[in-house]
Amino acid sequence: MQFLVEPLRNYYLNKYPIESLFSFPITPFIQVCQFERGEFIFKEGSYPEYLYYLVEGKAKLYVTHENGKISLINFLQAPTFMGEIELLNEERISKAIQTVTKVTCLAIPIHACKDKLLTDATFLKHLCIFLSQKATTISAKYTENQVYPLVNRLAAFILVSADHDFYKEKHTEVCEYLGVSYRHLLHVFAKLSEEGVIKKHSRGYLIQDRIRLQQLAK
Repeated sequence: MQFLVEPLRNYYLNKYPIESLFSFPITPFIQVCQFERGEFIFKEGSYPEYLYYLVEGKAKLYVTHENGKISLINFLQAPTFMGEIELLNEERISKAIQTVTKVTCLAIPIHACKDKLLTDATFLKHLCIFLSQKATTISAKYTENQVYPLVNRLAAFILVSADHDFYKEKHTEVCEYLGVSYRHLLHVFAKLSEEGVIKKHSRGYLIQDRIRLQQLAK
């Protein structure tokens, strides 16, 4: 993680203003930070030092079970809060967040702002709306797993998880996330490859026909 200094800090604060989410002056507290691809924003079992507001890039949320199995939970895209549950519950980070692309965040130090945040009606109102939308999105995902063919769901997944048209997620994690068998997943990947939508690469797949992929995702 790298903290940005002036003039870059001011550039991002002007580009992504969030003052309206708070009733107190939040700008003096905000730091702007960037994470490289593959870097951890939160590690499992760690204590949160910042409430992050993701403004650029994508990250994935997952958990490691006691038996060593990893479950992919969701992909996070800008704009979104990260660490809000831990702010409210005062607990360690139970899930990991790792970047999929280069990520830029507005970081609010919890130790300096916690009391202000938890007594700010404006912020808590926006946070409630955000958590409601988050729950609705998760519910919709599980519903889609029941009613849409895998080719449509996989197309959407490739688009949301790819970095500059390159996709490299692990098949085992994707199978669990989409609720399908490994064999079925490979069959659909082969079909998309045959149709020229994607192309197999040694480390993953290259998106060759983004328009077709977007049509399938819709």
